[in-house]
Amino acid sequence: MKIAVLLYQDESVWANATEAEVAQYMADHDAFSEAASHRGKIVAGEALASVSTATTVRRRGDQVSLTDGPFAETTEQLGGFYVLEVHDLDVAVDLVKLLPEYTVELRPITEY
Repeated sequence: MKIAVLLYQDESVWANATEAEVAQYMADHDAFSEAASHRGKIVAGEALASVSTATTVRRRGDQVSLTDGPFAETTEQLGGFYVLEVHDLDVAVDLVKLLPEYTVELRPITEY
């Protein structure tokens, strides 16, 4: 099954991180990637630019509006994602425990 792993965190944590903290974050992501390769595979994964760079597109019928910034005001922002292909949700739950401190949303991917 494919599962989206959505990583949420207050952007100020990353913006204010020391070199040592950044190195630890990267090491944690590397450990996650290594473990995922043994229990399934990472189909995709990327870090996202700051939420301040977002553009929200709303379409209602023929009307389209663009708004600078994110869709909603939140204390945590979507900062990155992975797409995993694993046997089941339990494997994904075990794997994300290797990541740095994030709020992680796991969402199965529907394939049409």
